[in-house]
Amino acid sequence: MVLDATCGGGGHSEALLNTGVHVLALDQDPDAIGQATDRLSSFAERVTLRQANFRFADRVLDQLGIRQIGGVVLDLGVSSRQLENAERGFSFVRNGPLDMRMDPRGERTAAAIINNYSEEELTRLFRQLGEEPAARRIATAIVKQRKTAPLRETLPLARLIEKVVGRHGRRHPATQVFQALRMEVNDELAALQEGLPVLTARLQPGARIAVISFHSLEDRIVKNFFRHRSREYVDRPEWSEARPNEERDLQVITRKPIEPSEIEQRVNPRARSAKLRVAEKLG
Repeated sequence: MVLDATCGGGGHSEALLNTGVHVLALDQDPDAIGQATDRLSSFAERVTLRQANFRFADRVLDQLGIRQIGGVVLDLGVSSRQLENAERGFSFVRNGPLDMRMDPRGERTAAAIINNYSEEELTRLFRQLGEEPAARRIATAIVKQRKTAPLRETLPLARLIEKVVGRHGRRHPATQVFQALRMEVNDELAALQEGLPVLTARLQPGARIAVISFHSLEDRIVKNFFRHRSREYVDRPEWSEARPNEERDLQVITRKPIEPSEIEQRVNPRARSAKLRVAEKLG
């Protein structure tokens, strides 16, 4: 049994199923589960789909009576289908509600953040999660605008950001702010920090976990987790000498992340920032 922890439209699950393995496919987005169910219908006997965030994968595995898994694929970020559906609120080129919840059961929306966070909180958010150089100016403009009328839709927000920073090059000026909002709405960094140890704990010896990230903070979390869990010894300033790492249970397979080739980036521009890291469970 291999776990596709973020199945999206089912592409990775389909590739895995074509090798003959059984697949458990998870996604917190019910639309993704519906799409993947249709796509993978011909593999019905070898695929199980469940709506769940991968940070809670152990609960699903327990419910299914699965103790160990033979591998994990974790593809982070937003899917093309989510971006293309204006009603989901992820797109800055199609108008829709400022929602951005991957799981519609979530309570926090992008509109709630935009209209309720303080100027300082918005600045921190855009700077840290969006890595946006104009974070302060954008936050100031948003706070000024919402005093007149709340921001409820995607295009008015995107236009406000473009007015503040202008348009330079091919990347839309709202890209990094929308990324930050999406990550905040869905608590993505915390989910990754909580999910990695949950997923790793269920790997059988020799099984691998492959993580595709699209954000430097995500990649750093994965890199540091793999590095720590593969170290034979750990040291701290207060210790007289290094000690065996009691949490060591991985071997890093990719010393450096695998990145898409120029050809792949031309075919799929959304893959340009992707980084793949792989680790293997020790026996």
